[in-house]
Order: sequence, then C-alpha cells, then structure tokens
Amino acid sequence: MDYNRYSKFTRNGNIALVPFIKIPVKQTDYYDYYRKGQTRLDRLSYKYYGDPNFGWLILQANPSCGGLEFRIEDNTRLRIPFPLESTLIEYNDAVSTYDRLYGIVF
Repeated sequence: MDYNRYSKFTRNGNIALVPFIKIPVKQTDYYDYYRKGQTRLDRLSYKYYGDPNFGWLILQANPSCGGLEFRIEDNTRLRIPFPLESTLIEYNDAVSTYDRLYGIVF
C-alpha cells in the first residue's frame, strides 16, 4: 500500500513538526511481544499488514515506548492496530481535526 504519512505536513519542501496522534484501541487489534535483538517494527508491520512500512504506526499506538524503536524494553507487549485500512482512516481524520483546531505550523 502506498501511503505517505508526511503528506499533510509538507509544504513547499518544508516539513512541519508532526504532532502526536492517539491511535484508539479497537477490539480487532493484535498484540505481540518485543524481543530485544530479535524483533523489529518493520518485521512486525510486514507480519500483520503485509507491508514493512508501517512500523511508525505500531510505535504511534504504543506511546509508553517513546518515539524510538531502540528504546523499547525487552518483553514489552506491543499493540498492533488492526485492520490497517480503518486505522489509517482514523489517523487521517485525527490529523485533519488537529489541523482544524490548532493548525499545522511550518
């Protein structure tokens, strides 16, 4: 799936600060454990979505892990938002709401 999460944050070659967008918990979400030195978010993305490019979405759904994959603690239970398509729609709607309320600053 071709998806550019920065499209709403890019103007004239400049990229704005991307705000934190909460990914709501759904009953259809999956869970998996992060194993330091074995697990990678691109591999989890491929395993659940068939596409390695959504590791950022998994990280976004797990704010307690921080914003960087290498800071995830061993044996952390990660929530995998699922299904991908409806999660991306929710994410886009939340970005639009954020932009309407606060604006995207470049």
